[in-house]
Amino acid sequence: MRGVSDFGYSYVYVVFLDGTDLYWARSRVLEYLSKIQPLLPKGVSTELGPDATGVGWVFQYALVDASGGHSSTELRSLQDWSLRYRLQAVPGVAEVASFGGFVKQYQVTVDPNRLRAYDLAITDVVDAVRRSNQETGGRLLELGGREFMVGGRGYLKRTEDLEAVALKPDHQGTPVRVGDVARVALGPEIRRGVSDLDGRGDVAGAVWSCATARTRAPSSTA
Repeated sequence: MRGVSDFGYSYVYVVFLDGTDLYWARSRVLEYLSKIQPLLPKGVSTELGPDATGVGWVFQYALVDASGGHSSTELRSLQDWSLRYRLQAVPGVAEVASFGGFVKQYQVTVDPNRLRAYDLAITDVVDAVRRSNQETGGRLLELGGREFMVGGRGYLKRTEDLEAVALKPDHQGTPVRVGDVARVALGPEIRRGVSDLDGRGDVAGAVWSCATARTRAPSSTA
């Protein structure tokens, strides 16, 4: 076993003897991961790596907008939420990695003086935002001899939706909202690297094939 840790994530590599069945080894790792999950700190999750090897990098590409009408943020969103999933549906593809560009974020910049004025903590804002962006299950409603499932969809779509999230009522009973103690804006995630294709595009992707796939694809750049 080998491990490496960095800011916000850790990797654990488990090396088996040569000749070990790949999927038997993955099932054993999953068994141990299920045991340690309750022992991890709150908010920490585990995930098994893709069914690929270091030599499975078979294809790489870059998104280039010759018209200049799309920003790096829009191209990265296209890569993460559309193109990547379509490529992963191709038989033999184990993983599609994205890098470059700017990952869009909803950024909440809290004013500490306003928090103190409303007697709030930063954790109150974090918990309220987390609770507001999820689905909520309800009960069954019987009507006319039929059953209807009741649920609430609370996904945020705009910065105004975040600003309207209620934190608590003030002394007069008026709800204090996120917009009262913070500034909400769209912004990019911090970049920790850069990619480039001849100065024309910095949003790129890499395709890994399954470790057991028998198909071969030439390495190229598009």
